[in-house]
Amino acid sequence: MAEEEESAAPAEKAIRIQRVFINLLDSYSSRNIGKFLSNCVVGASLEEITEEEEEDDENKSAMPEASMAKLKEGTFQIVGTLSKLDVPRPEFAVEAYCGMSQEDLLLRLLECDVIIYNITESPQQAEEAIWAVSVLNEESSHFEKRKVFILVSTVMTWARSKPLDPDDSEVPFTEEDYRRRKQHPNFLDHINAEKMVLKFGKNVRKFTTYVVAAGLQYGMEGGILHAFFKLAWLGEVPALPVFGDGTNVIPAIHILDLAGVIQNIIDHVPKLRYLVAVDESVHTLEDFVKCISRSTGPGKIQKVPKENAFLTKDLTQENIDHLLVNLRMEALFVKENFNIRWFAQAGFVENINSILKEYKQSRRLLPIKICILGPPAVGKSSIAEVLAKYYKLHHIKMKDVISEAIAKLEAIITPKDVTEGEEEGEEEEEEDNVEDAQELLEGIKESMDQNAGRLEDQYIIRFMKEKLKSMPCRNQGYILDGFPKTYDQAKDLFSQEDEEEEEEVRGKMFPYDKLIIPEFVCALDASDEFLKERVMNLPESIVTGTHYSQDRFLRSLSNYRDVNTEDETVLNYFDELEIHPIHIDVGRLEDAQNRLAIKQLIKEVGEPRNYGLTDEEKAEEERKAAEERLAREALEEAEREHKEAVETAEKVARWEEWNKRLEEVKREERELLEAQSIPLRNYLMTYVMPTLMQGLNECCKVRPDDPVDFLAEYLFKNNPETQ
Repeated sequence: MAEEEESAAPAEKAIRIQRVFINLLDSYSSRNIGKFLSNCVVGASLEEITEEEEEDDENKSAMPEASMAKLKEGTFQIVGTLSKLDVPRPEFAVEAYCGMSQEDLLLRLLECDVIIYNITESPQQAEEAIWAVSVLNEESSHFEKRKVFILVSTVMTWARSKPLDPDDSEVPFTEEDYRRRKQHPNFLDHINAEKMVLKFGKNVRKFTTYVVAAGLQYGMEGGILHAFFKLAWLGEVPALPVFGDGTNVIPAIHILDLAGVIQNIIDHVPKLRYLVAVDESVHTLEDFVKCISRSTGPGKIQKVPKENAFLTKDLTQENIDHLLVNLRMEALFVKENFNIRWFAQAGFVENINSILKEYKQSRRLLPIKICILGPPAVGKSSIAEVLAKYYKLHHIKMKDVISEAIAKLEAIITPKDVTEGEEEGEEEEEEDNVEDAQELLEGIKESMDQNAGRLEDQYIIRFMKEKLKSMPCRNQGYILDGFPKTYDQAKDLFSQEDEEEEEEVRGKMFPYDKLIIPEFVCALDASDEFLKERVMNLPESIVTGTHYSQDRFLRSLSNYRDVNTEDETVLNYFDELEIHPIHIDVGRLEDAQNRLAIKQLIKEVGEPRNYGLTDEEKAEEERKAAEERLAREALEEAEREHKEAVETAEKVARWEEWNKRLEEVKREERELLEAQSIPLRNYLMTYVMPTLMQGLNECCKVRPDDPVDFLAEYLFKNNPETQ
C-alpha cells in the first residue's frame, strides 16, 4: 500500500505546478540550473525519451535563450536568492530575494515544494544550507505535501579517497562508495553540509533530502574552464598552460546535464539519497586544455609548474583544486535509472564544437569582420587603426601580411631546437614540409624579381586567405585595410576552394567562404582635388618613403579610378553577395581627423563583441575619468575665483567712482552756495550791519532792563533812511 502511495506521488506532481527555490540565482551554476528547470514540464522525465524528441532537443539547444524566454504551462516556477541588491531579477525567475532575515527566508522556503542549495561555487553557502535543512526538518511534521531538499555539492569531497583496488587505480568510484569518501582539505565545509543533509529527511512522506556530487561543471558561459577559453580566445600567449604533468583525471559534467539530473531527482524522488553527477568521459587536465587550444586557441600547450596556477587571475583556490584533482568516478545510478536528455554524455572533448558555440553565444564573443576600401590618401589606415583599437580587432594590411608570411617561411626552413616544456610530438604534427616551404619561398623571390619588387596576385591571395583563416581573426575578427582592390581579387580571396565544381550549377554568384567574408564593407571616397590637396598639406616626414610622393600618388589615384570605373568593381562583388557597402564621402564631411566618419561607422557596426575592458583598462579609464574630473573641477574653481576677483574689482571701482562723484557734488554745492551768498552779504554789510553794530554797542553801554526793546527802539530812531 505504501509503495502504491509513493508511486502515485510523482504522478500527482505532474499535474500541478511545482515551486522550486534555488540559492544565488545570479551565479553561473545556479543560473543555468534555474533557467533549465524553468523550461521543463513537471514530470516530463518520467516519460521515456524517443528518438524524435532527442532530435528536437538538439535543435532547441542551439538557441536556449529563446526557448527559455517564456514560462511554459506546467513548468517549474523558480524563486531564489541573489548575491547583491543591485543585481536584477533573472527573467526565468518568478521571484528573487536579497538580504533577507532568516525568519523571512524560512517563510519563502516553506512556500516551495523543492529547495535546492548549490554550494559548488560559494562555500559560504554551506552554513546557510545546513541551517535551511535543519529548520525545514523541524517543520516537516506540519507539511501538507512532501518537500524535497537537494544539496548540489562537488566531487572534491571524494578527492582524497583511497582507491577501491590498490592494484588497479583505474577502478572508478560510484554512488555506493559514498561512505568511504574522504574530502580535500579545502572542502571540509562541503562534506559537513553533505553529512547534515543526509542525516535529515528520513521521513520520506514529508521531507526527503538528497546530495548530488557534481563533477567539474562546464558549458554555456564556461564555468571553471572559462579562464582557459578566455586565454585561448584572446590569443595573447603562444601556448595554453597545463598545470603540472596534466595526467590527472578530472570528473566533469555539462551544466545542463547536471540540471537534467536534478530534474530527474525531483520527478522520480529516488530511494538512493546520495548521487554522483558526472559524464562518461575520462578526461585529463591535458585533454581539456589541448582541446580548447586546438579549437579556439594557438593550438599548442605548455606544461608549467602547478604553482603557476595561482598567477591566473580568473582562477580561485577552489577552481585550482578542481583542476588538480585526480579522481575516477562513474554515475551508475544516474545512467541506469534516469531519463536524461544529455547535452554532452560522451564528455567535453567529443562535444567541443557545440560547447564552444554556446560559450561564444552566451558571452557574445562574435567576430566583427570589416573591409575598408577607397582611393589613396582618403584615410583608410587612420580610420582602421581607430576602429581596430575600439573593437580590439586585427588590423590587416597587405604589406604586413606579406612580410609576416615570408618571415614564417624562412623560420620553417631554418633549423630550430625543440623548447623544453612543449608537448611531445606536437612539433611533428605542426611541422610543415621544409621542401615545400623552400620551393614557395623561391617562387616568391622569383615573382618579385620579375615584377620589380611586386608580388603576383596568387601569392597575395594565398597569404591573405591564410591570415583571415588564422585563429585570432576567427575569434576577434579583423579590419581589412585597402584590399581586395579588384573584383577578381575579391572573388579569389573569398571563394570556397572545395566548391569550384558547383559554381556552374549555382549560376552567376560564386559560393563564398562564410568563415572569412566581411560582415561590413566601408567604401570611402572623395574628389581628386580634395585628395591632392590633402597629400600636398602632409608633412615631409610623413611623405618620405611612402606612395604619397607626387608622382606615385597621382599614378595610384589614376589606377584606382580606372579599376573602379569598370563594369565589375570590388564593390559590385559585395553587392552581389547582399553585403551592401557603407558609402562615406570624406570630402563632404570636412573633418581632417575623420572623427565623423569613424562615428558613423561605429554606429553602423554596433557595440564591441568581446570580453569588455580588462581590469587594467577599467582602472586606466577610471584614472583618466578622475583626472578629467579633477581638471574640470580645478578649471571651474579657477573660473569661479576669477569671476569673484573681477566682481570684487568692479565693486571697488564702482565705490571709488561713487565717492569721487559725491565729493565733486559737495564741492559744486559749496561753490554755488558761496556764489549765491555774496549779494546778500554785501547788502547786509552796507545797510544793516553799521546801524546794528552801533545799537549793540550802545546797548552794552547802557545795559537796559529790556535790551531787545532798547535795540529795536534804537534802530527805529537811528534808521538812516528816516533821517
